[in-house]
Amino acid sequence: MKLNENHKTVLKLDTTSYTDEIFGIKKRVTISHFSKKTDLVPEIDKNYVFDEATTLSIIMGFKHNKRVLIQGLHGTGKSSHIEQIAARLNWPCLRINLDGHISRFDLLGKDAIVLKDEKQVTTFKQGLLPWSIENPVALVFDEYDAGRPDVMFIIQRLLESDGKLTLLDQNSVLQPNPHFRIFGTCNTLGSGDESGLYYGTQNLNQGQLDRWNIFTTLNFLKPEIEEEIIEKKINKISKKKKDQIKSIVKLANLIRNAFRSSDISIIMSPRTSIIWAQNIEIFNDVDVAFRLTFFNRCDENDKKVINEFYQRCFGRDLV
Repeated sequence: MKLNENHKTVLKLDTTSYTDEIFGIKKRVTISHFSKKTDLVPEIDKNYVFDEATTLSIIMGFKHNKRVLIQGLHGTGKSSHIEQIAARLNWPCLRINLDGHISRFDLLGKDAIVLKDEKQVTTFKQGLLPWSIENPVALVFDEYDAGRPDVMFIIQRLLESDGKLTLLDQNSVLQPNPHFRIFGTCNTLGSGDESGLYYGTQNLNQGQLDRWNIFTTLNFLKPEIEEEIIEKKINKISKKKKDQIKSIVKLANLIRNAFRSSDISIIMSPRTSIIWAQNIEIFNDVDVAFRLTFFNRCDENDKKVINEFYQRCFGRDLV
């Protein structure tokens, strides 16, 4: 969807639901949300499985206008957690990936030359932040710990309780929409990365972190939950496939434990487990699917260890 910088969406929190009913979690909390779905509301994944603690943290961010930062390893579903909650609340959601190419001009806006009455004129083209702050939008900063310093200081002002945004070029101060919300996801929680997995992450300014209200961690799921998620992502489930999925999750957890112990340098995320299961359906071969999904990107030392784990889970060698 192309955003219209002159358009302001008007929505009212006109519906109330219970969290246990719409998210399938144990905790019962009332949450007000929108009845009307707009183009920026994510699509609902009916098979999505919500983590209790993470879901409650995000819900409280929506309910009480709190800034929520989710930390966790890659592939654990941090961003999708926010999007799937927004989808069920009919809350417009916009994701910005703070990679090294995002600049302050991308966020705030810049002067641009446009044609008006067949003449070239210079006009200010609004960025994503000014538009978002004036609309009922859940703004998600992906890879928050990879943002450039100049960009992070712009965001820092938004994290204040009043969250006003000053546009110096326009001599204006923008007042946030009452239904504007901010969320963030990160891999390292601002402490840098010594593992080498997340090259490009930064040590975050503690003044930045102090402005977030709720911190939650989403790492690896319980095996039975991960198995349930994988089963919902593939086609017809048979006894054979259920056994395969149990072995997939068992292998994934052996690899994760080896990574924690520094025995190997690579980790297998839940996302990789899902892709492997889906590739088994494509290639109709467990070994080939594993090679193409994960094994081929491991170095030789890691392959030796992982091959031992594979033999333990599937009863045969890969090499």
